[in-house]
Parts: sequence; C-alpha cells; structure tokens
Amino acid sequence: MNVDVAQSFNFLPVPTDIHFGCGMLRSLPERLKSFGATRTLVVTDPGVRAAGILDRVTRVLQDATCQFTVWDRVKPDSGSTLIDETVAELQRHACDAVVGVGGGSSLDTAKAVAALATNPGPALAYVGLHKVRNRALPMVAIPTTAGTGSEVTLWSVFTDDTRAVKVAIGGTLLHPAVALCDPELTLDLPPMLTAATGMDALAHAVECYTNNACQPISGALALQAIELIGRHLRSAVLNGRNLPSRYGMMLAATMAGIAMNSTRLGLAHALAMPLGSWDLRVPHGVVLAVTLPAVMEFNHLAEPDRFAEVARALGEDVSRLSRLDAAGRAVAAVRNLARDIGIPAGLSGFGFREEHIAPVVEEAMRSGNVPVNPRRAGAEDLTRILRQVM
Repeated sequence: MNVDVAQSFNFLPVPTDIHFGCGMLRSLPERLKSFGATRTLVVTDPGVRAAGILDRVTRVLQDATCQFTVWDRVKPDSGSTLIDETVAELQRHACDAVVGVGGGSSLDTAKAVAALATNPGPALAYVGLHKVRNRALPMVAIPTTAGTGSEVTLWSVFTDDTRAVKVAIGGTLLHPAVALCDPELTLDLPPMLTAATGMDALAHAVECYTNNACQPISGALALQAIELIGRHLRSAVLNGRNLPSRYGMMLAATMAGIAMNSTRLGLAHALAMPLGSWDLRVPHGVVLAVTLPAVMEFNHLAEPDRFAEVARALGEDVSRLSRLDAAGRAVAAVRNLARDIGIPAGLSGFGFREEHIAPVVEEAMRSGNVPVNPRRAGAEDLTRILRQVM
C-alpha cells in the first residue's frame, strides 16, 4: 500500500472483545459471568433453532447453570416493532445481559435491544448516528454466518415498520461487548446462504478498500479480507464441511466488519438498503452479490491502483498489465467468483422490475455511502447500474 503523507485520518475504536476460534462457543458462560449477569435474553431466529445451533447454545448455558430466556422470533430484515417487543420481553424477565445468535438480522436485533434497554423510547427514536447516549446492556454476539460482520460493527440495521423502509441505528455504543466467533457454527450453513453471505463480506471489503474514505488501517484489514475470501469462498460453498475454509471466511467477515466501521462503503450498499425495503425485500447478501460486479465496473477507472490491488488479492496475475487493465481484472475476478458459487445473474427472479428503479434510486441517493464512492455518481448512474442487474 502506498503511503500518502498528506492524509489525516481517524480509525474508530473497536470496543468489542473478540474471541475467535473453533469451539469458542463453550466460553459463553465465562463471558456472561464476567459481566455479573444474573439472567440473559438469548435473541435468535427460527432458522437457528431449526439448525440445532440454539440447542448447542442453551446446552452450554444449562451446563454452567446460567439463567436465561430464549426469544426466537427474529425475522429476516427484522422490524422496529419486533425490536420494541423484544425489549419488553427483556424487561418482563428482568434480564441484565443479551446474547445474539445468528446472522445479521438476529445480531442487529440483539444490539438494538441491548441499547434500548438503557435508552428510553422506541427503536425509531434512535435512527441515525450517535443518538444512543447511555451505555447498552452487556451483549455477546455469536455469528452463525460469515458475512455481515455485525459482531464487530457499530450499526444495527432493521426495517422501519411504519414506512417499510430499511433504516439503521449507529454509534460506538452499539458495538457488542463480546464477539464469540466460532467457525464450527457455520459448517452446516446451506450453499446458497454461504455464497450470499460470503459475497456480503466481499462487498464490505472491496467497497471499504476502494472508497474515498479508506485509510491505511482499514485498508490493510480490508485487503487481507479480500485475499481470504478469494482463497476460501469457493470451497466453503462447494464443500461446506471444509473447516479451514469456514475458518477463513469467518475471519474475513470479521476483519471486513472492523475495516468498514471507519470508512463506510459504496454504491452497492447504497442500493442494498432500498432493495431490501418495501414489498421487494430482496435478501441483503443477494443484492450485494449481484450488484457488486456492476458497481466495480462503474468505479474501477476512478481508482485503478486500488482495484489492481483487489485483483492481486483475488489471485489474479496482473504483473504485465497496464494499470487500467489490471483494475479491470478485479471486476472479472469478482464476476467469475459469483458465477462459480451460483449467484443469480440478476434480480428479476426476486421480483425486481423496471417500475421499482426510480424509488430505489431516490432512496439510495440519500445514503451516506454515495458521497464516499470512488467515482462521483448521480441518479442516472444508479439507474444504469440497476438496469444492468435486472
């Protein structure tokens, strides 16, 4: 990475105590006891229960005589009403700690619940950045996918039920107190979910590394995450019991999550929020997997050196290519990766139609991810990108 002596930057603290490794779930009681927790609310979703992972969590808690209550009603793109209901459940059982188990929706719900337990009012009162003022209840994040990085991020994303639009609460007080990252919990993740969440992690890393806000610390984390994904995502999808690949993917997702806290992202994420809103509800990982190559194609000429580094990290030999050709190889590498792991070619199969483009673009242009995108983008540019990925 080239050093720019004129650059000044801020790297936000990561207050989350990260514990990473196979079998790390077994340390959950120890972490809860370090908080002095007397009763814990376990926040998760029906899919985690059906996969048998919730039973593993509760068995660990029971064996250590930890008191807990299970709340397993989280849905994809969890809504503001459910968050408020979960806070009420926490208060009803006098829980003084929260454990989130699952993918992004469960972890983001748990983060919001922990914050709202000590900050009065409904979830929608805190939409935006740094509106949460009081320290949250201790919260332990246990990811069961390798994609969102929610276990280490300062955002909780959910649906505003009054408008059916995805929104977010952000701030350093949203960070989980502890992240238990156990790759063994992802071994039975279905191939398509592995693919979509893996591309989510890749989008975090690529958009962080190539945007205008990237700085050396985030850049180093993001580039390492890209290399890990290029090396491990195919085998994680095609051979889900490959533990080294599951380990590499979870590590990549966590590193990318830390990286993007200080930088925001880019156009793929600006589009992902509205595409996951209203009656569309296209799964977040699918949106990013489908749109990322088109967004990279739009952006790569604006930052050829950084995109060339992305190509190298993905295993491309660009040593004899021009800067622009090397940058273009990054786009091709991501397209090939998406194809190899079975990502759909477009969004039409998820109900996305021409009439959705204008409202999606209008909402996307409000995103803070647009100003940091490496190439200046207007509504007409986002419209062209969306038409490419229909």
